[in-house]
Formats: sequence, structure tokens, C-alpha cells
Amino acid sequence: MLECARRFWGEEEGQDLIEYSLLITFIAIACMWFVGAGHDSVNGIWTTANNSITGARIAAGGSGAPRSD
Repeated sequence: MLECARRFWGEEEGQDLIEYSLLITFIAIACMWFVGAGHDSVNGIWTTANNSITGARIAAGGSGAPRSD
């Protein structure tokens, strides 16, 4: 049993897979954090653009409601 434990701790075959998995997990968590942190600013940009387009449509003589074609 002791020899089996020594061989287990001495093996390095799966080390690369674990390192890459941890790296990908870290990158995924960082991306989720950046998307969550930037949510309000992106939402503000889309709201401003939508209001501008709606204002332009009203000024051009159309209704403020989106078309249903």
C-alpha cells in the first residue's frame, strides 16, 4: 500500500491536464466577473441608443412604437 502511494505522488502524467483545466476555469470566472461588472454600462449604452432611434423615428413622422412587419 505504501509503494502504491509513493507511485501515485510521483506520477506527473495528469499534471498538464489539471493545470490547463484550472487555467480555463480561472479565465471563465474572470470573464463572468467582467460581464457582470460591465452590465450596467452596456445596458446604459443600449438604452441611450434605443431612445435616440425612437426620437429620430418620432421626429421623422413615425410612431414611437416599433413596427410589427
